[in-house]
Amino acid sequence: MSNKDGFHVAVMGATGAVGQQIIKTLEKRNFPIRKLTLLSSARSAGKEITFNNEVITVEEAVPESFEGVEIALFSAGGSISEKFAPEAVKRGAIVIDNTSAFRMNPEVPLVVPEVNEDVLHEHNGIIANPNCSTIQMVAALEPIKAAYGLNKVVVSTYQAVSGAGSAAINELNEQTNAIINKKDVKPAVLPVSSMDKHYQIAFNVIPQIDKFTENGFTFEEMKMINETKKIMGMPELKVAATCVRLPVETGHSESVYIELDSKNVKVEDIKQLLAKAPGITLEDEPEKQVYPMPAMAVGKDDVFVGRIRKDLDEDTGFHLWIVSDNLLKGAALNTIQIAESLIKLGLVSNRVGA
Repeated sequence: MSNKDGFHVAVMGATGAVGQQIIKTLEKRNFPIRKLTLLSSARSAGKEITFNNEVITVEEAVPESFEGVEIALFSAGGSISEKFAPEAVKRGAIVIDNTSAFRMNPEVPLVVPEVNEDVLHEHNGIIANPNCSTIQMVAALEPIKAAYGLNKVVVSTYQAVSGAGSAAINELNEQTNAIINKKDVKPAVLPVSSMDKHYQIAFNVIPQIDKFTENGFTFEEMKMINETKKIMGMPELKVAATCVRLPVETGHSESVYIELDSKNVKVEDIKQLLAKAPGITLEDEPEKQVYPMPAMAVGKDDVFVGRIRKDLDEDTGFHLWIVSDNLLKGAALNTIQIAESLIKLGLVSNRVGA
């Protein structure tokens, strides 16, 4: 690669589901890259990945891997981020991290560019990419909040197995084939790999994502609650979440109930806002059976919103149905949009020749 105006970019976790999507998205969006370094664990090192017609060999990550890197995109697990992100920053890179390792650190911006791009000015070398379910929800709620205020959010998620990684996708496919062919099902991955009990996901719904906390909510639910408050800059916002795993490969869906500060808001008012909002596609013609569905959202960048209804009892209450490709906007795309925002805001410099 010889783009002198581009940047030296590293992808940590290049062989994982999100890492592979990051690489594809960098290529699709023609991100300005001078050099691309692909990193992984020792187990995956040596694999070859094609990027812009160039074959790149994946290297084992060591601290020295980040010498000369300007933008490092991490998606290899929280413990890996905690170990290597400071090493990358020490060597002059800006880290955009997909894990939960730094999300609630008050010194680390948690960013969805359509919502809070300005907080990027506050970064100290590490920027956190939010939970996939949180990203699509706050992207849809931000224009509503800006116009009418926001008092309460209650969300139930219907999350695809790809959010649990490649092993969960394989498990869904294997279990589905086993059931169809009347063979024994051997669950292995879901709900979380560290638990004693594991349940089949094929032809099933699991009302648990991640472990339970002492308050009865799971860690995934608490992520949504706390991240929503941080991203929207509303620490007192009332938020509740129930996160559920479905036998869908890709594409998270959410049923969201909100209460506004403003009264006498009409459904059409919200529709008009969302129709003009960046990164949002309004699909709301229920009389024609037009509404968002995960199968239709796969491979698309936007967050899709429909089924907008006014609550029957609460004047300020509204219901929305929100869908997005969790590997794209929920992970890879938002990560790269953060990097694009850094460039746009002049917060990352090209060190070619330095």
